[in-house]
Amino acid sequence: MAVTATSDSTKASYDPITLSLFSNRFMSIAEAMGRSLQQTSISTNIKERLDYSCAVFSPSGDLVANAPFVPVHLGSMSWSVKYQLKLHGAGLKPGDVLLTNSPSAGGSHLPDLTVITPCFDSTDPSKIIFFTASRGHHSDIGGILPGSMPPTSTALYEEGAEIRSLKIVSAGVYNGDQVRQALVDEPAKYPGCSGCRNFRDVESDLKAQVAANHKGSELLRALVEEYGLGTVHEYMEHIRNNAEQAVRGMLKEAVKKAGTNILSAVDHLDDGSPICIKITIDPTTGSAEVDFEGTGPELRGNLNAPICVVHAAVIYCMRAMIGEDIPLNAGCLAPLNIKIPEGCLLSPSPVAAVCGGNVMTSQRITDVVLGAFEACAASQGCCNNLTFGAGGKDPETGEVVEGWGYYETIAGGSGAGEGWNGTSGVHTHMTNTRITDPEILERRYPVILREFRFREGSGGAGAYKGGDGCVRSLQFLQPLSVSILSERRARAPYGLRGGKEGAMGRNLWLKHAEKRSINIGGKGTMNFGAGDMLVLETPGGGGWGTPSQLEVGNGSEVPSPIEGQGCGWEARGSIADRARVDF
Repeated sequence: MAVTATSDSTKASYDPITLSLFSNRFMSIAEAMGRSLQQTSISTNIKERLDYSCAVFSPSGDLVANAPFVPVHLGSMSWSVKYQLKLHGAGLKPGDVLLTNSPSAGGSHLPDLTVITPCFDSTDPSKIIFFTASRGHHSDIGGILPGSMPPTSTALYEEGAEIRSLKIVSAGVYNGDQVRQALVDEPAKYPGCSGCRNFRDVESDLKAQVAANHKGSELLRALVEEYGLGTVHEYMEHIRNNAEQAVRGMLKEAVKKAGTNILSAVDHLDDGSPICIKITIDPTTGSAEVDFEGTGPELRGNLNAPICVVHAAVIYCMRAMIGEDIPLNAGCLAPLNIKIPEGCLLSPSPVAAVCGGNVMTSQRITDVVLGAFEACAASQGCCNNLTFGAGGKDPETGEVVEGWGYYETIAGGSGAGEGWNGTSGVHTHMTNTRITDPEILERRYPVILREFRFREGSGGAGAYKGGDGCVRSLQFLQPLSVSILSERRARAPYGLRGGKEGAMGRNLWLKHAEKRSINIGGKGTMNFGAGDMLVLETPGGGGWGTPSQLEVGNGSEVPSPIEGQGCGWEARGSIADRARVDF
């Protein structure tokens, strides 16, 4: 735990040991919330893939602490809490729990349903002392396609149910009818759209989120009872101030290292849209202006990113570049003034499609920020979003059939940096989820996982090599609607300081009946037949430096990307058994 003391005489002094204790207590509460959510949820997305986040917020809605969940959730949830606080204010009562997902209300994209619970003082039921919140990606909330991540959406309503604010629990009473209306009835009113295709699963997971928030609130009240509210809030502020000072120190060092106080970078989405950044740092105070002027206009497609997602990417980068053990919290953004031009793809209109901005554009923002600081080469820059499913409203008859949707993101290579190789086959930056276990995938869904391996040689060459991407092949056992939403299929992840680019990704449709192999591009929805296969080749990470920058022969040779992870692969189980001569 960092114990950087502030020179500001207006800020009270603190005990470093107590600061560390409170920091870890707050984080442990978020971890306990996460364990509760995983254990009580039923969906593959939340229980198996861990596509959720839990966090603790101050009475004003600022992020206090979190566990290491999904960065794009954690950096943006504060916007949702503050929106609900502004909307309801003194109208919130004990036993109230709020549900929201609208990008206009701090949401990242519609499948990420956020449940917010005000935590009231046990001695004064009218006083909010904290907020607890959980955000989970639900596999289907309606829209034009199963999975609610349509690659070709051009309007927000096509991506499913939009909820600005709903009391999912009011004074301790669950409002099930209102939840069903918001998730099933309302989205089905739009042309070509269905309501939630698997409402029972989504409803069950929402109740798990409510329970997780309640767990956090109980632990916070226990913390207050142990130390007193004044002390708890005092150290909450010290933790925030400590993070602020750590970021200011990092920014001052960045100026010294770069030899200039102005840093800039530009990268592009596959459609050519630029994302530009200019960071102007005050070397005296450690404050910085982060300006996205020059970024392309709002897109017709769904790679528009809500403002809260931009802030989530920036706060993640600031925290990642700090060489101290501090929790991610609102203090990380305190030294920054983030400027986003109105009408650009990072500040879209309320009706713009955004499902890809949360998972794709956020990765490009991260690449641009880290590139401006030359912190590391680009990682795969993509989540490789795959959805498939069935059911919903028949476009011809209008008949509604209960169905299902499956969603996963697929790992790739991370970028190399000064002194380290990139990691192969890993979720990078704004995502931090698992891949579904093959046994779970094949038992619950009509699909066979034919191949899942490293994509050898896809990491960029250099003194330090970029991590390799993956190859994932799925064969479908029945006709299904299959969608892929991906980036870095036309523009490769960049290398730095002479390092080479990582390999671009590729998506192939192997048609069983016609014996054809088709490159389906980065984004599309297809009706796969029984026996058809989808082969996804994910991008590698960029390399760092030219090979000549390392001395060879003195024990400093760079290991391969796989060896660099500290544990080479070796055959186990049935594979090893078959190789035995006595088997």
